[in-house]
Amino acid sequence: MKKLFIGGHWVDTGKYMDVQSPYDGTHVETICTASADLTREAIDSAFEARDTMKHLSAARRGKILDNVAALIERDKEEIAALITAEAGKGLVFSRGEASRTVENFKFAADEARRLSGELVPYDASESGTNRFGYYKRYPIGVIGAITPFNFPLNLVAHKVGPAIAAGCPIVLKPASSTPLTAHKLVELLLEAGLPANGINLVVGSGSVVGNVMVESDKIAMITFTGSPAVGLDIKAKAGIKKVTLELGSNSAAVIHEDADVRYAVPKCVTGAFANSGQVCISIQRIYVHESRYDEFRTLFIDAVKSSRCGDPKDEKTLVGPMIDEKEAARAEQWVKDAVAQGAKLTVGGGRKGTLLEATVLEETNEKMTVVREELFAPVVCLMKYKTLDEVIERVNDSQFGLQAGIFTNNIHNAFKAIDRFEVGGVMINDMPTFRVDQMPYGGLKLSGTGREGPKFAVEEMTEIKTVMFNLN
Repeated sequence: MKKLFIGGHWVDTGKYMDVQSPYDGTHVETICTASADLTREAIDSAFEARDTMKHLSAARRGKILDNVAALIERDKEEIAALITAEAGKGLVFSRGEASRTVENFKFAADEARRLSGELVPYDASESGTNRFGYYKRYPIGVIGAITPFNFPLNLVAHKVGPAIAAGCPIVLKPASSTPLTAHKLVELLLEAGLPANGINLVVGSGSVVGNVMVESDKIAMITFTGSPAVGLDIKAKAGIKKVTLELGSNSAAVIHEDADVRYAVPKCVTGAFANSGQVCISIQRIYVHESRYDEFRTLFIDAVKSSRCGDPKDEKTLVGPMIDEKEAARAEQWVKDAVAQGAKLTVGGGRKGTLLEATVLEETNEKMTVVREELFAPVVCLMKYKTLDEVIERVNDSQFGLQAGIFTNNIHNAFKAIDRFEVGGVMINDMPTFRVDQMPYGGLKLSGTGREGPKFAVEEMTEIKTVMFNLN
C-alpha cells in the first residue's frame, strides 16, 4: 500500500483505491486517496515552503534536478515496468518515456542554472538619462500540477522539473488511473535532495482534489494537461491565478505529391498507433495527395496489418490496451458511427475489452466525429486531396491546433505549410507526433494556452520584477 506525501511526511489517509492493469485487470497496487481537507493541508504546506524553495541557490536547484535524472536512469527498468503495468503502455515505449524523462530533468537543471534577467537601457528614453536598471525573474509561488495518464512520468516531469528550476513548491495531482509512477518520482525527488516540504502528492478525483487546488487562493498557478472540457472548467474556476493548459488535438499529417512515401509510411504508423493512439499529438488524420494515394495506402495498410496488438509487456507490441473499457467502447462507437455515415472500414475495428485493434478508415470527411473531435485511440482516417491550398484549408478546419506534419521535398511547399498551418508546431518530413522535451510545446485554439518545455515552462512559472537606479 502506497501512502501520500503531505506536509513533508508520508501519510496513511485511511482511504484507499486499487490500481489495476488496463490490459488484464490484474491488481497492481493500492494507494491512499486524499480528501478535500487533506488537499488543503498539502496546499498550506506548499504555501509555507515558498521561502525555502525560493532561497535554494541556482547550483542547489540544478544539482537536485541532475540527481533525480541520475536516479531515474538507475531505476529505469523498474520505472518502465511500472508505467506498463498501470498505464498499459507497450514496454518499449515505457522505456522510451523513462529515457526522455532523464533528459527532461537535465534540461530543467540547465534552466535552473541560467535563470536570469536582462539589462534595461533606460537612457534610450529622454527621461531615462543617467538611470540604470534591469529585470529579474522570481518564482511565482505554489504550482498546482494536474497530470494525465498517458505519460505518467514525463508529463509529470514537464511540470515538476521547471517548478523546481524556478524555485516553486509543488502540489502534484496525478491521474487517478496512473498514480504509482508519480509516487515513485516523489520518492526519487526526496532521495535527490529536494526539501521535504517542496513537494506534496495528493491522489483523488478532479471533482474533489482538483477543485480544491483550482479554487485555492494559495496556489499561484495551475498547470494542467488533459481534456478540453476539464481545461475550460479549470479556466472558469481559477480566478486571477495563472493557468497553462495542454488540451490535445486531432493532428494531421500531409503526404504531398513530392513526398518520399516509403520514408513517410513507418513514421505515420508509429505516429498513429504508438501508445494505442493515446497521445495528444497522435496522428488522427492523414491527407494524401490524390496522385500518391494508392501507393501510400497499400504500404500503410500492409504495415498496419503486420503490427502487433496485445500484451504491452511483449516488446513487439505496437498497440496495447486503452486506459479503460469505457474509452475503448467510445472509440469503437465513433468508428461504427463513421461507417454508418459512409466511411469505409479498411483495417481493424474489432474490440475485446480495453483492446481496440489498430483501425484505418477511408472515405471520411471533416463533418464526421472521428475526424472532427479528438479520438485518443488507435484509429486513423485516410483522405485524398488535390492541391496544397485545399489541404491547408482542411487541416485548419478544426477546433484544435497543436501540431501538424507535412512530407514534401519542395522547400517552397514546406514554408507555405509552416506559414499557413494554424498550429503551435509544424514538423517537416516527420510525424506531427514528434516531440523532444526542450522544444516549446503547446497549441492554438482549443489545444490550450501557454508552452511547455523547461525553458518555456520556467518563464510561465516566474514573475518579472523591474529595478531602476536613479543616478542623477
